[in-house]
Amino acid sequence: MSDEQAVLYGVVLAGGTGTRLWPLSRAGHPKFLHPLTGTEASLLQATVDRLDSLASPDRVFVVTGVAHAAAVSRQLSAMPEENVLVEPSPRDSCAAIALAAAVIARRDPEAIMGSFASDHLIADTEAFSDVIRSAMAGAREGLLMTLGITPTRPETGYGYLQCGGRVGDGPLLKVEEFKEKPTYDVAEGYVKSGNYLWNAGMFVWRVESFLAELHRQQPQLAAGISRIAQAWGTAEQEEVMGDVWPTLPKISVDYAVMEGAAAAGRVGTVPGDFGWNDVGDFHTLGEVLTADQAGNVVVGHDLAERHTVLLRETEGLVVVPSSGRLVAAMGVRDLVIVDTPDAVLVCPRERAQEVKQLVDQLKELGQHGYI
Repeated sequence: MSDEQAVLYGVVLAGGTGTRLWPLSRAGHPKFLHPLTGTEASLLQATVDRLDSLASPDRVFVVTGVAHAAAVSRQLSAMPEENVLVEPSPRDSCAAIALAAAVIARRDPEAIMGSFASDHLIADTEAFSDVIRSAMAGAREGLLMTLGITPTRPETGYGYLQCGGRVGDGPLLKVEEFKEKPTYDVAEGYVKSGNYLWNAGMFVWRVESFLAELHRQQPQLAAGISRIAQAWGTAEQEEVMGDVWPTLPKISVDYAVMEGAAAAGRVGTVPGDFGWNDVGDFHTLGEVLTADQAGNVVVGHDLAERHTVLLRETEGLVVVPSSGRLVAAMGVRDLVIVDTPDAVLVCPRERAQEVKQLVDQLKELGQHGYI
């Protein structure tokens, strides 16, 4: 990276409990802390590791909740402890990203930051880094850059970016509009047109460009974050954070800033094709990890865990052994089987998206110990 290029500050959002990966993912030990990468690394560690060639450990920040701050620091021992930004309560992605942007701006007003989810898998780290570098060029021009994923199928579970013309002679495109999750027919039209990319929720921008846009569209949120940033690193930090944070609007960055910025012609994208997967449920986990000849996937990072699974005449299973007990299956196909010390889940792979409804039902029943 040449001297005139700004250095990247990486921001990783480690929130949410991943309810579609219940009962493995729980409020107390959410999915980003689990090794679901096919290696010993947790999703969070893998996310930080892939920023290695872009940002040094002292320029990587993680925004997380009070309950997970200690576990995050433990897993990321190379990162300075003060780079774990702790939210007193979840206020959705806009407040989390704005907090990180404001803290980074205090340290380096010229900074370019990249914001990434802690629970995505990326197969091709080199291609990912190249796309980030291209996005940084757009960020230097003052654009709010979002990473667009080249769609491989008409997916109804993702939002889409409607792309306009090229910016300059590189890979940068203008984003005309953010589109909500579509129906299958609409998604099919998007993919066929070639004008739409998946919205992966990964962003690159100059902190000052983002904070100016936040101030323009969300003045209340911007004012609150500004108050917190002014007290950051002082004796008043916790008191101001405790006073201001609960008053911030609970809103995603897409709704709060990006949609309005796109309408004003201030958003760009770089199409990426680097084996991205958001590991949203056990079915997709089964598609990403290595399967045996019959298509069965055992989710476990060491041999001891794999030895607790006995399969006979099975096909297309996703088995998650995390209780130490033996899990045996015979003559079944296309099932998810998750065994944890206090809960067992069995469901068809095609209904893996619906696991979240079981968590909702447990909440209604007041069974919070299982959540």
